[in-house]
Amino acid sequence: MNGKKTRNELQPKKFGTFGGVFTPSLLTILGVIMFLRFSTVVGYAGAWNALLILFIAKAISLITGLSVASIATNMRVKGGGPYYLISRSLGVEFGSVIATFFFIAQAVAVALYVAGFTEAVFSAFPNLELSFRAFATLTNIVVFVSVYIGAGWTIRLQYGILGILILSVLSFFIGAGKGFSFENLSSNLAPQWSPQFSFFAVFALFFPAVTGIMAGVNMSGDLKDPARSIPRGTFAAIGVSGLIYAALIVVFAAVVPRAELLGEGFVMKDYAFSPTLVYAGVFCATLSSALGSMMGAPRILQAFARDNIFKRLRWFGQGSGASGEPRRAVVLTFLIAQIGIVAGDLDTIAPVITMFFLMTYATVNLACFYEGRSHNPSFRPTFRFNHWSIAIIGVIGCVSVMFFINALWASVALVLGGLFYFFITRSEINVKWGDIHGGIAFQIARSALLRLEREHYHSKNWRPSILALAGSASSRLHLVEYARWFTADSGIVMLGHIIKGDVEQLHKRRHEAENILRKFILKEQLPAFPVAIVEEDLHAAVKALIQCHGIGRIKPNTIMLEWSDDPEKAEDFWETIATIKEMERSLIIVATEQEGEKTHIPEGFINIWWDSAQNVELMLLLSFMLKKNREWRDHSIRIIRPVPFKADVDNIKKEISEMLAKGRIEADIFIVPAEDPFEAVRTHMHPSALLFSGLRLGNGEDDINLITNIKRTVELPGDVIFVYNAGDVSMEA
Repeated sequence: MNGKKTRNELQPKKFGTFGGVFTPSLLTILGVIMFLRFSTVVGYAGAWNALLILFIAKAISLITGLSVASIATNMRVKGGGPYYLISRSLGVEFGSVIATFFFIAQAVAVALYVAGFTEAVFSAFPNLELSFRAFATLTNIVVFVSVYIGAGWTIRLQYGILGILILSVLSFFIGAGKGFSFENLSSNLAPQWSPQFSFFAVFALFFPAVTGIMAGVNMSGDLKDPARSIPRGTFAAIGVSGLIYAALIVVFAAVVPRAELLGEGFVMKDYAFSPTLVYAGVFCATLSSALGSMMGAPRILQAFARDNIFKRLRWFGQGSGASGEPRRAVVLTFLIAQIGIVAGDLDTIAPVITMFFLMTYATVNLACFYEGRSHNPSFRPTFRFNHWSIAIIGVIGCVSVMFFINALWASVALVLGGLFYFFITRSEINVKWGDIHGGIAFQIARSALLRLEREHYHSKNWRPSILALAGSASSRLHLVEYARWFTADSGIVMLGHIIKGDVEQLHKRRHEAENILRKFILKEQLPAFPVAIVEEDLHAAVKALIQCHGIGRIKPNTIMLEWSDDPEKAEDFWETIATIKEMERSLIIVATEQEGEKTHIPEGFINIWWDSAQNVELMLLLSFMLKKNREWRDHSIRIIRPVPFKADVDNIKKEISEMLAKGRIEADIFIVPAEDPFEAVRTHMHPSALLFSGLRLGNGEDDINLITNIKRTVELPGDVIFVYNAGDVSMEA
């Protein structure tokens, strides 16, 4: 042994679903409120209202969990938890607000859990000579030192804590089950409100008990597979904790008299089979929740600091050790928690934390709403059990509950968030990641267009802006329909009509042609914009349309033509293609023999002929957009890749599978060893509704081979779409 560490030893420790998400989430949920305040909730609210409070709180958590899962599976999640998710979706302004609010909430939550632990200790050992705040301070120091050592040590400790917690809850159910009384249950069904404890006051006291769903998200940078672990671990924790809380409500109401529920006693240990286990459970639950928050808060601050939004925070972005532990941020978290310990008790801290968490949850849901509502092609989450309408319900629910709890503090929180947002916006901070600002601005009017003009381009915001050279359009309806399908309510269709001649003599005809196009669009209910141009030279007209048509960033990035083998038009056709390539625009050529007013869509596959990596990304994205239309929804995508007989088929298939996984697109893969690629495609494409084929636009001598290959491919059954990618499309966006 030479004393050097191996490569595996140098790699930072990564955690799976159980250790990295489920365990910290469940331990944070089943914490101080469950042991020390849940009996109070049932006492004042009664069983029915307690179940209603649990339902509302869990509904907010579940909707937020759906939003988190959708956003987390649409991007490569790094450190920073909810801050990372929101900043990469809603942008740096919302992300900065949430980074600040949620960091403070998590730091103050440490004080909540430490106060709960201290209260439990004083209940078990009433003769302690130390004061409440002195003991809480010592506990805060122990939590700080534990986390300062490293998250890996803390997470391994939580496995034992989880076992003790489960035993303590079982001990209560076993002991309390002996005194189950339907008469007592009946007397505890109705509420017994007081001036201090109304419905929403009790809700505010309870809500921190369900906020642990972010504990796993906070560890996003330390997970092996965040996109897989975050949804599974979060929903498992929500479900398990929901069942436990519902069972506790029933048992509390059926076993414990109202007077004891409303008293200051530690109810769970008084009715448990083993009070010692319950004490152990509350000690472990409060300490583990404190540890979880002490781990999560610094990672939010570290990620925020590393984005270099505020240069004064860069000091907190530095990490320590192989795993980059945020020890500087841990120190600040400890200090904020200590302020909370000195300033208040459990009943004071809980409602404050509730307000912070509700703001964070509302913003997470807002991010998911905007992502889904903007119809951005880059929003392709692998988790699909969510919809923008559910996310907006989460936003409304969170904000409404904030005002029901305390209208004054809700207003203060929202105003502070708004002022901070305004300050960040005025600072005009430039960041290196893409967000949905460009996508939203694409569909809004003048104010959004002006903002879009200021945005830096990112491939995340690429949308198909198709200029279809359709002439009068009515004679090329199939071309128009494909343009509509390829944009799928997410892009722009421009129907172009070129009129050859002198513009001074034909300007009225140009105006009439544009009006005819507009009437055609209205009649066919097409989401398109008309444009007509008069020019003596065809190629000058194409160049003018590409360069000048549109407003701001909404300009054609893809030109669509209809295939023509008319010898009289051949020269103009190929020169037009050369012009499009010269102008660095992508190209789509539609070849179809169908006639009639509507395109008939045959049964079969959407086939992609993979002949080069240059065009396949655009072909894959167009096939994805095609399937978003109701007419194409049931057509499966297939990739056919002819290879030489000596090719490594397994490795090629693996590379394609990885590319599809990164692009979040589902397709069947066929690797076909063959001498003649054309014959391989012809043999394996059946039944074919549509075939995508790449265009290799060369120079000079390559044009002869290109024409021959296109004419040969056009003869294949079904419609054929030829695609040339100018290079501005990325499947990883």
